[in-house]
Amino acid sequence: MKLFTPFNVDENFVSDALFGTTVFGNDNIVVFPGFCDVHVHFREPGFSYKETVRTGSLSAANGGYTDVCTMPNLKPAPDTRENIEVQLNIIKNDAKIGVYPLGTITKGQNGTEVAELEEMKDLAIAFSDDGRGVQNDGVMALAMQKARELDKIIVAHCEVNELLNGGYIHDGEFCRKNGMKGISSESEWAQVKRDIELVKKIGCKYHVCHISTKETVELIRQAKRDGVDITCETGPHYLVLNDMQIKDEGRFKMNPPIRSEEDRLALIEGIKDGTIDMIATDHAPHSKEEKSKGLSGSNMGVVGLETAFAVMYTHLVKTGEITLEKLIELLCYNPRKRFGIDLGESYTVFDLGEKFTVDPEKFLSMGRATPFEGEELYAKCLLTVKDGKIVTLYGKEA
Repeated sequence: MKLFTPFNVDENFVSDALFGTTVFGNDNIVVFPGFCDVHVHFREPGFSYKETVRTGSLSAANGGYTDVCTMPNLKPAPDTRENIEVQLNIIKNDAKIGVYPLGTITKGQNGTEVAELEEMKDLAIAFSDDGRGVQNDGVMALAMQKARELDKIIVAHCEVNELLNGGYIHDGEFCRKNGMKGISSESEWAQVKRDIELVKKIGCKYHVCHISTKETVELIRQAKRDGVDITCETGPHYLVLNDMQIKDEGRFKMNPPIRSEEDRLALIEGIKDGTIDMIATDHAPHSKEEKSKGLSGSNMGVVGLETAFAVMYTHLVKTGEITLEKLIELLCYNPRKRFGIDLGESYTVFDLGEKFTVDPEKFLSMGRATPFEGEELYAKCLLTVKDGKIVTLYGKEA
């Protein structure tokens, strides 16, 4: 067994946790520090038929994650202290790992009035209107000013509504060939460009959600050169798939959409040169019915916590695109550093040599929609430990 990086872990405890399985001397069995995902949707309160804090956190642990940040598109939306406390009470009672909620940028995520950021400053890990871009420049500027005063991060879902035109997949070759409605790349990068200019004037900490276009990569690359306090994330599906690989099925529908091969390659370069700081899943479960209406009718969002490491290891590490050390930097160290989330005594154990077929029915998440269904991947999560306590073991709750 390999201990991947220097951190406190008891080898005897790991061995006992694996029920005495002989793992020492097997170089495929590797202990990693617990992963951290800064962009997940656990759907509680308000939408527990899709996912709960309990099932979401078990799903995360089953993918090697010991800490996550939850997005605020909930009911009630966490836009006041009272509302975020509703979520925190659920987390306190039901979470199996570290769960850190984001508060909203605007009241009710309506984009017109800044939320009670001061009230939530000691409860919210950051602020976002994820799922909606803040359309009004003045509202975003005011939110950035308040975030700067509070030393909090603005986490931006960047999307210009007037450029969407009813689209639901990338406005590219697949879209045109199949007579579907496309989402332009500009709808993403145009708002990133606006926000970068605002951050230059205001000076707050700024993070861009789920980037997907080559233009966005270049804008962020240049912003970093200019000294802007900016970080960003992308998702496994954007790094591995292009729009010509999708099918007319709900499991390929998410926002932003899977884009062109040119965009995918630009994202890979952004990973390599440090423009892209971290990989986040945007784990977004929906009911089976909500994801059964093809690309045009299904809800946006796919699940990803239980496949993220295996997808990245199989497609990026084993192919030589990036090193295993780089992947752990993207999945663990960079998100923790940016969002101030301690590792603690938390780790996960993977068998990098074990090959498996992605079967959504075996997920611990309530969500089943994944673009990787049926794919053969390497790297099976054997167990995950949060602060010294086993959370999942061999794909089940411990």
